[in-house]
Amino acid sequence: MTAAASSSGGQPSGSDRAPVVVVGAGISGLTCARVLVEAGVPVRVLDRGRRPGGRMSGRRVETAAGVRVVDLGASYFTASSDEFTAQVADWQARGLARPWTDRFEVIDGNPDVAAREDQRTSSGPVRYGAAAGLRSLTDDLVAPPGKPALVVESETDVESVDATQTGPQVDGVDAAAVVLAMPDPQAADLLPRMVAMRLDVSARWNYRPCIAVYAAWSKRWWPDFHGAFVNNSDLVVFLADDGDRRGDAAPVLVAHAAPDFSADHLDDPASAVAPVIAELGPLLTGGPTPAPEWNRAHRWSLAEPLRQHEDQPFGLDEGSLIGVCGDAWGPASKVEAAWLSGRRLGLELLERLG
Repeated sequence: MTAAASSSGGQPSGSDRAPVVVVGAGISGLTCARVLVEAGVPVRVLDRGRRPGGRMSGRRVETAAGVRVVDLGASYFTASSDEFTAQVADWQARGLARPWTDRFEVIDGNPDVAAREDQRTSSGPVRYGAAAGLRSLTDDLVAPPGKPALVVESETDVESVDATQTGPQVDGVDAAAVVLAMPDPQAADLLPRMVAMRLDVSARWNYRPCIAVYAAWSKRWWPDFHGAFVNNSDLVVFLADDGDRRGDAAPVLVAHAAPDFSADHLDDPASAVAPVIAELGPLLTGGPTPAPEWNRAHRWSLAEPLRQHEDQPFGLDEGSLIGVCGDAWGPASKVEAAWLSGRRLGLELLERLG
């Protein structure tokens, strides 16, 4: 039996119990909602996007290897906690996640530095990817096999969240609790000022923007690599071989533009494409970039928090039962941090709601 709410009047089908309303269908919001739904708590998930995923979203595109989902937000994820490691093991066992690499190139964007083969590599934890794109993992949180599915009300803009004497409300509709799974500035815009202050969320806490530029070629023209951190470039900070990341060898590259450059092009992301594409050849081979078959850009206005709630996995206003979660809650902005934040807030709400 599905415990999720229908969109009719904000109430779950077959029950008079007000639902928990989760605003935001990225990995933190969906993980929180999954904890609640599997415990039998009615939930509504509201998201302004066309489909779930948040910053783990991708785009279906035509490549020389066929139609593929290109990852445009998060480039990979790692796992260190017991909880998330167990989740990743389950995704691996079902063929959703795959180990990608534990080594990235470090490329110097300074043209006076020697060609790429003289650059160094950086080792670290295993980075995971997904054969069907990282958004397939959020799709799995929506509807895992054999478990109750979440009902996500997409393309739904929330205007306000209020703390009333009888409980929290979302756009005037009662809720048992409210979860804002989104960056701090967006949460602050929805909340009453005093609640935002108690939760320590503010529109003043800035995020780095990022424009993801992605392009496809008829064949691979670059030396073998997985991903690369780029130093001393005004245009690019990270590169990923998207076909290598998925394991299908599609000749697609994804470049994350530098924050200042991204900020200058947020109003017109397409204007960032040509200079970023032109930078790829010099970075990867020391020569010009071959003309791609197609290229596009995606804007992330709030890509990475500049401030972390380092000692807290989530925020919860105890008087109103309004909570916030996401990748800013924890020591570092990571997919794992977002997942843990949503899970731990969901478990806390289970205790509060009895």
